[in-house]
Amino acid sequence: MGVVVNLDEERKKTSPLDKLATLLEDDLKAANEAIVDRMHSPVSLIPQLAGHIIAAGGKRLRPLLTIATARMCGYTGDRHILLSACIEFIHTATLLHDDVVDESDLRRGESSANAIWGNKPSVLVGDFLFTRAFALMVEDGDLEVLRILSQGSSILAEGEVLQLVTANDTETNESAYMEVIEAKTAELFAAAAELGPAIAERPKTEQDALRAYGMNLGIAFQLVDDVLDFSAKEEALGKAIGDDFREGKITLPIVLAFARGNDEERTFWKRTMEELDQKDGDIEHAMELMNNHAALTDTVERARHYGSIARDSLGIFPESEIKTALLEIIDFVIERAY
Repeated sequence: MGVVVNLDEERKKTSPLDKLATLLEDDLKAANEAIVDRMHSPVSLIPQLAGHIIAAGGKRLRPLLTIATARMCGYTGDRHILLSACIEFIHTATLLHDDVVDESDLRRGESSANAIWGNKPSVLVGDFLFTRAFALMVEDGDLEVLRILSQGSSILAEGEVLQLVTANDTETNESAYMEVIEAKTAELFAAAAELGPAIAERPKTEQDALRAYGMNLGIAFQLVDDVLDFSAKEEALGKAIGDDFREGKITLPIVLAFARGNDEERTFWKRTMEELDQKDGDIEHAMELMNNHAALTDTVERARHYGSIARDSLGIFPESEIKTALLEIIDFVIERAY
């Protein structure tokens, strides 16, 4: 008698991220130890609050990119450990600040730091993590590393401000929105992936290729997140469904639905997103409009497009287990939409 295998369950058990984490188990363990060690402070609230958000979960995707690209490029030292911790600190700092700006109560399915400790401690501990990140950059001492991470941090901050500028603005077009997510989300992916070949002292072509991999993976990641806000289960998303909608945050599905809608539909979007005059049933109507105009499916298709560019970027590297895992992560990121 044959055995029926639930492929979805099997995929969850052995996700590409898990495979990559297993391949790089020793390095990832060292990076996690460095993260815990370097967020220590005699001011007890700092490690308490920072530890809450860091321990809340996540797959350490961005630090893994630094570790993986370094090893794939033949790096045999240990600089990538502290640099991957640096990437995680920058990422965590932005999460703390984001939750304050967005007034979010959930982060990765747990109460957000600002919901527990308040806005002021969250902002200040985010600042602390940024300073720790820059201390780690200086400790590494490589000007190329400083260039990558300081430039990345600056662009990331610009993206956060740019998102504020486009918030609640239904006239935001697709080009303007892509500019936001390239800066706000994808830039840190790009920097994380670029660090590996930089410290391995690989040719600029390899550094550019892995930066392109990270950038396009990050864009695909954010586009799928945009879709998940209107379709995922709350526990899978780690925040309440429709949070972006309730906050009036303009994302690509809304940009597409607005552009393709008639006058009556655009009036609905202006009321709910610009004026934040939202009523019972509005989010369901918003999802209906998105489905009517294929806004969600087209957003996923755009994510696939950027995923294909990320895949092509790895073409110059020889076959290896790490390369295979990095390729599989592209599909994993996009398949979250389903």
